[in-house]
Amino acid sequence: MRDREPLIDELLGRFKKEIGADFEKYANHVHRVFETCVTRDTDPANRHNYAIAAVFHDIGIWTAHTIDYLPPSIGQAEHYLNSAQGGAGVAEITAMIYWHHKVGPYRGQFPVTVETFRKADWNDVSLGILTLGTDPQVLRRLRRRFPNAGFHWFLIRKIGANFLRHPLNPLPMFKS
Repeated sequence: MRDREPLIDELLGRFKKEIGADFEKYANHVHRVFETCVTRDTDPANRHNYAIAAVFHDIGIWTAHTIDYLPPSIGQAEHYLNSAQGGAGVAEITAMIYWHHKVGPYRGQFPVTVETFRKADWNDVSLGILTLGTDPQVLRRLRRRFPNAGFHWFLIRKIGANFLRHPLNPLPMFKS
């Protein structure tokens, strides 16, 4: 593990104003998900894409002010990838974002990266209860290194508020 992934800090910095008081919560979640990905998948060719997907995967919560954040998160990632990388990686990274809450295994064009990212996010969102093959000691070490800072309470409040407004669709971000 490096101290911090520079690309993550650079990209998150672009959204510091939008994220506001939630910046540390989200930044630490992003770093935990990223570090879990690169622990699970040691192929250095995938590291860059994991960093980008980690930054953008939930960003729509703040940029679009919604718990139905997958479409705006994907839109932000596409905008970045088209402007900074000439569109390179769009299909893979947007698949990582779109499927990151899928309950069952992903089967598709990018099985290694999408499934690794999906499992890493579930590892973090479940506070390490769902290890999905990740060493529990790694997850504990990451939570100490990048503290929760109230991220899970933030999610519970957002989901609760969405449930009151949309009781028939309380978790629009989940995919079966």
